[in-house]
Amino acid sequence: MSNTEYYAHSTACIDQPCTIGRGTKIWHFCHISKGAVLGEGCILGQNVFIAGDVEIGDNVKVQNNVSIYTGTIIEDDVFLGPSCVLTNVSNPRSQIVRHSLYEKTVLKRGATIGANATIVCGVTIGRYAFIGAGAVVSKDVPDYALMTGVPARRRDWMSRHGIPLPEPDSEGIMNCPESGLRYREDESRQLRCIDLDEDEALPVELSKGETSYREVRK
Repeated sequence: MSNTEYYAHSTACIDQPCTIGRGTKIWHFCHISKGAVLGEGCILGQNVFIAGDVEIGDNVKVQNNVSIYTGTIIEDDVFLGPSCVLTNVSNPRSQIVRHSLYEKTVLKRGATIGANATIVCGVTIGRYAFIGAGAVVSKDVPDYALMTGVPARRRDWMSRHGIPLPEPDSEGIMNCPESGLRYREDESRQLRCIDLDEDEALPVELSKGETSYREVRK
């Protein structure tokens, strides 16, 4: 199925009415439910399920075998790794109907959810946070935090480029080893990029990565 706005593979099931933005690509065996909203330039890999009333922003990349349930809000530029898990009821029972009790889960702009990670419902994942593969998140996550383990704990701060930040210098500034962008904690101890507004897109010259996480961690 395709039209002038978006592309959907012939095996995809798209229930109407729903909203799908320009340039979005929906691949094999995906199911988009009635009432779902997808932004522009998104990519849904194979076997992705989007429930009704889910809100997804622009430029969101969802890898294979991910289900996104009612109650989830995903902002722009989020990455969801293969087979990561999102939930919407914290105390499910087969015999108890809790459709009116779906809990709100928010993935804020630029966040990354690693492969096979689990996000327990009712939490907010901060801007540009990075959830490592296989981690289990049951509490809110600060902006730019690298979270790993079960339960997930903050291991480092991560730059917008997905590179661990070094210890702060004498002025409290941390420089991203890849981009050179500078970061510092504000008065509320939230990490902020001091060279770009949090709502700005990356400049074109900084949008192509040159360094892997493993290279930095050696």
